[in-house]
Amino acid sequence: MDIDRQLLNTGDQALLALMIVIIMFGMGASLTTGDFREALRRPKGIVIGFLSQFGWMPLIALGLALVLQLPPEQAIALILIGCLPGGTTSNMFAYFARGSVALSISMTAASTVLALIMMPLLLDLYASNFAARMGEFDPLADGAAGMVIPYGNIVVSLFLVLVPVAAGMVLRRVSPGWAKTAEDTAGFTAIIVILFLLGSVTLRHGSLFLQTPWTLYFAAISVSLIGFALGYASASAWRMRRRECRAISLETGIQNGPIALAVILLSFDEPVRSQMLWLPILYSTFVVLTSSIITLIFRRIGRIDDAIYCNNRVHMRLFGDKYQTHYPQEVGKLQR
Repeated sequence: MDIDRQLLNTGDQALLALMIVIIMFGMGASLTTGDFREALRRPKGIVIGFLSQFGWMPLIALGLALVLQLPPEQAIALILIGCLPGGTTSNMFAYFARGSVALSISMTAASTVLALIMMPLLLDLYASNFAARMGEFDPLADGAAGMVIPYGNIVVSLFLVLVPVAAGMVLRRVSPGWAKTAEDTAGFTAIIVILFLLGSVTLRHGSLFLQTPWTLYFAAISVSLIGFALGYASASAWRMRRRECRAISLETGIQNGPIALAVILLSFDEPVRSQMLWLPILYSTFVVLTSSIITLIFRRIGRIDDAIYCNNRVHMRLFGDKYQTHYPQEVGKLQR
């Protein structure tokens, strides 16, 4: 089974990078500094997100690898996916899911920086047994056989999140009208580019999809779905607002797949590399589909509580930060 292929060619990668920049800029155009102040006033959300990101996800990946009895190379690749920081696309999906975008962006930035420490520790903790069977994996070792953490990719990822968002916020402050145009354009661009990339990948790699065993499909799809569920459950257990629960759920289940590909390419030689690469490729492909489905569900069930949130913001701007809008009891429950 020939699996040593890139999921996206150079043109697709450039198009994907451009899409992310446009989306981040459009989301920034919908934000104000008050959104971030609110998130920082409620640090519990960032803490819960961190525990979900680096607590639940590696355990989910380990459990799936053991239950499905994956070969060592593929088990380590799955655990690597579970140890990754949140992907920048989680911010985009949080936006469309009527979640807290400010919280999602804050969580992405925090997990990206903390991944420098957490990834080697978690890989050493959860992948060492599989590494012993494979005979050439030591995340903390020096030399060619050790795991190479892609510091440049992580910095670029953080830069990609924060700079376009900041530019969009500046546009929002300078010209609210153009900011609204940028916000609407970002949503349209995301749909078109995602559909194009999915079609392009299917045409180029259709034969590999047919040759892949069901266990890899199940692992690639389930790791994100279980992450969505446990992320939402954890946030709900801590009595977070529903907008924040949706953001934490998406941030937990959506991992930064390109970093996984970079780590594998920088760390392993053939034939191990080929055996490990296909699982992150499958994950990166299907996470777009699963995230889209979850986002549509969240968007529908979050319609009322998001409207209440936006209404409260308008009232506070008009009457002051201490103003409290009063709703009937059954409607007021949706604020929580």
